[in-house]
Amino acid sequence: MMLISRLFSLVSLWAALSGAVIAQPLLPQPPEIAARSYLLLDVTANQILSGKDIDSPVEPASLTKLMTAYLVFDSLRLRKISLTQTFGVSERAWRMPGSRMFIDPKMKVPVQDLIQGMIVQSGNDATVALAEGVAGSVERFVQLMNDQARVLGMTSTSFKNPEGMTEAGHTTTARDLGTLAVRLIRDFPDYVGYYAVKKYRYPGTPAANDTNRNLLLFRDPTVDGLKTGYTQAAGYCLIATASRNYPNLVFAGAKAGSTEAAGGRRLLSVVLGADSENARANESQKLLNWGFTAFEAVKLFDANQAVVTPAVWKGNTSTLKLGQPHSIVVAVPSGSATKLKTEVVRKDPIVAPVAKWQQLATLKVSLSERPLAEIPLLSLDAVSEAGVFGRAWDGLRLWIK
Repeated sequence: MMLISRLFSLVSLWAALSGAVIAQPLLPQPPEIAARSYLLLDVTANQILSGKDIDSPVEPASLTKLMTAYLVFDSLRLRKISLTQTFGVSERAWRMPGSRMFIDPKMKVPVQDLIQGMIVQSGNDATVALAEGVAGSVERFVQLMNDQARVLGMTSTSFKNPEGMTEAGHTTTARDLGTLAVRLIRDFPDYVGYYAVKKYRYPGTPAANDTNRNLLLFRDPTVDGLKTGYTQAAGYCLIATASRNYPNLVFAGAKAGSTEAAGGRRLLSVVLGADSENARANESQKLLNWGFTAFEAVKLFDANQAVVTPAVWKGNTSTLKLGQPHSIVVAVPSGSATKLKTEVVRKDPIVAPVAKWQQLATLKVSLSERPLAEIPLLSLDAVSEAGVFGRAWDGLRLWIK
C-alpha cells in the first residue's frame, strides 16, 4: 500500500497527491463558505475541486492529531507496537490541559483504547501517552512528526507538539492538511474506521467528553471521519470525508467491504477558522454536497489496464504495458464528460531493464481543449535485460533507426 501510494505526485496545485491537476476549466461556482480558509478534494480522482487561501499559514489545533495517528498507525503496521499492548500514563500526560480521556498514572492503558481516546474524545492525555509510548518522549515524537511531514510533501508545516495546543511556530496550511488526511486514508485503511466511532469512554473514567465532536457523523450517514479541532487562535476546524455510491469506480487501497471497494466516490473537505462547532459542520456539509452534485467522476481506465503498450528495446520482452495500479479517474463538471480528450506523452526509446511501477509516460487529460490533469503512467510489469545476442541485435536496430 505504501509503495503504490507514493508513486504519484501533483505537479502544480497539489504536489503531494497522485495525479497532477494543471487547471480547473469551466468550474462550477462553489458555495459561500464562512471560514478563514477551506479546501475540497476529490480523493478518488486526486483533484482539488475548490479552495480559498489554501496556502495561508494557520494553527491546526487538534487536527494535529492526524499526524500523531499517522505515526501510531505506521508503528502498528510495522509491528513495532500492537493494539493490545499497554502504555503507562506519565505525569506529563495526566496533567495535559484541554480535552481529555481522563486517564491517570495508576493506569496501564491498551493502545487501542488510547487511539480511541485520542480520536473520539480528542484526548490530549491519550495523545501524549501514545507519543511517549511510540517514541520514548514527546520531543522525539515531534521530531518524527516533522520528518514524516517532509516525506509526505507537507512543505508549509511545522509541528511543535503532538496534540495541537497553541505554541509558537506550530503551523500548517489547508493544502498540507489535505495531503495528510488523504495519505492517512490511503495508507491505513485498516485503522481509519476509528474516525467513524461516535461514542467512546474508557472503563473507570467519567462519562464526560465521550461523544465525537464531528457533528456530521450524526447527520450524514455517508460521512465516516475525520477530525475536529479548536483553539481560540485557530477557531473551529473540521476535516470531513464522505463516500457515496458511484457506478464503476474503485478507490485505490479500498478496504474490503467498504463503499469505495463497492464502487464509491470519496470527497474530503478541510474547513478552518469557522465561528462555532455548528458552523464548521454546516460549512463542511455544504462543500461535500456541492462537490458530489456539481462534479462527476469519469473512469478513463481500469486498474492495471494498459493505457498504452510501447516497444521495449534490449529486454526479455518486446513490449510493455503502461498504466496505473488503480482506476484512472478524473472529476469534471457534471454533464461535460463528452468533452474530455486524452494524450499520452513519453520519451522513446524505452530500454531494459525496467522496474515495476517505474514512470515512463504521462497521460494528459484536457477538457474543452484546456488542460485538466496529468497522470503518471507506470510500468505494470518489470522487464529484465535480454541476453548478449538480444541486446546486441536491438542495439544495432536502434543505431540504424
